[in-house]
Formats: sequence, C-alpha cells, structure tokens
Amino acid sequence: MQKKLHIKKGDQVVVISGNEKGKSGRVLEVNRDKMRALVEGLNMISLHSKPSAANPDGGIVKKEGPIHISNLLHADPKDGKPCRIGRKVDEAGVKVRYSKRSGEVIK
Repeated sequence: MQKKLHIKKGDQVVVISGNEKGKSGRVLEVNRDKMRALVEGLNMISLHSKPSAANPDGGIVKKEGPIHISNLLHADPKDGKPCRIGRKVDEAGVKVRYSKRSGEVIK
C-alpha cells in the first residue's frame, strides 16, 4: 500500500535538511515507492554516459538526484518560507490543499 504524500509534481518546495538545506525549487518527479522526489536544480549528481545517438560524445552529464520526501516542505505561497499543508473543502465544494502558516490555497 502506498502512502498519500504531501508533495506532488509541480509543487514549490524548500529543503529543510542535508547539503541543500534552505534552497528551494520546483518538484520535477515523485517516486512514491522509494519516498523520494527530484527537485529542479538541487542535489546535482554527475553521471558517466557512453556515446549514443542522443549524446554522440558521451562524457559526464549533470542531473538532479533524488531527495527524500521527509527533507522537503512546501514553500508558503505568500512569502516562500517552509510551511506545513492541510486539506479542506472550499466554498465550491472542491477539496484543496492550503498552507497552515498563512491559510493561502496551494495550487
């Protein structure tokens, strides 16, 4: 059974621990099985690639490495600081996520 995660693809997040602590970025991909996410421009790793049709020269390629979900928090839509999220039903009867820090709805 997979857990319901507080982070989705496209969310703006802040890293709260590790080498990238304090930095923020947009979530590119979420792996629910391993509880990890790829964040744009953070946790860059070097991969050695063989020459191929797509990359004729081969060489060293820089790309984002996965970060554990527990090390990420949403960025508050108002000021960009880390915040927890909650879920509620709005006036239109639609379930939405909101910032517990400012009360703003997270899109």
